[in-house]
Amino acid sequence: MLRVFGAILTALTVTGSAGFSSAQSWVLDGVNSKLAFGSIKKNKIGEVHRFERISGSVSETGAVQVEIDLSSVQTDVDIRNERMRDFVFGGQTTGTLKAQIDMAGLKSLPVGGAGVVDSAITLSILGRDIPVEADLFVLRITDTRVLVSTDSMVFVSSEDLGIDDGITKLMGLAELSGITRTAPITARFIFNADSSAAAPAIAPVKAADASTSGDASKGKRVFNKCKACHKLEAGKNGVGPSLAGIIGRPSGQVDGYQYSDAMEQSNLVWTHDLLAQYLRKPKDLIPGTKMLFAGLRKDSEIDDLLAYLEQETQ
Repeated sequence: MLRVFGAILTALTVTGSAGFSSAQSWVLDGVNSKLAFGSIKKNKIGEVHRFERISGSVSETGAVQVEIDLSSVQTDVDIRNERMRDFVFGGQTTGTLKAQIDMAGLKSLPVGGAGVVDSAITLSILGRDIPVEADLFVLRITDTRVLVSTDSMVFVSSEDLGIDDGITKLMGLAELSGITRTAPITARFIFNADSSAAAPAIAPVKAADASTSGDASKGKRVFNKCKACHKLEAGKNGVGPSLAGIIGRPSGQVDGYQYSDAMEQSNLVWTHDLLAQYLRKPKDLIPGTKMLFAGLRKDSEIDDLLAYLEQETQ
């Protein structure tokens, strides 16, 4: 179900017109992008599933990395989601795609132009490196925005992905006579030109300039998901940097902590709104961050956590 990602990124190699430079990095718009796959059980019941968290980027030199959060699989049945995570994906949380793209000398697309592209890539999932190819329809929406979708029906087999045993386990647990071993895939992806490197610095804001409507007492419980890596005391870094004074602080600036290059170069200021975006999908806001946490799904949890951080760290 993941082989389709490779050709998607070929869309970013089209160059040649103003504002669509080859010397530019690109970021996947995780909110407006979608990866879905289908399954058929008992030979007659069709269902559609999806991954809710996808992130990715293409560097200025054409190095591609796309990550699929396997733990975000959504079948609209909680117990089935859990079984997919445990038995199909074996507890592995990430599928990774890597490729190298020639960013120069390829055919240009005008704004409003469309075409079909293909690409050879390597997908790493469940300990396997799988070479794959696919055809994708590409539409250049603006100088800095590209839409990519599957050009035709794409099918992948559970054997290729190494998940046959997991599918068999699901059949047994659900007492099903059969689940198809080939899945149809649909994909819609939007890539945006990454302008953050050229963006001017945002002036820091004081904690008093912004507030959150969350419940700090509930946020303390939400912080249990964070405290394995982060401490609230100034000068005390753990796996992650200290969160003391986080609201209104420039990103990547805690003394004594070794940040990823992506975080050091992000040039952001942690306002309430920006922290909310980051807590929802860290790798969407800052592709390349080494923070492993996938994100908080509920807006209420984010509001509560921000209220707690404002109370405890400012």
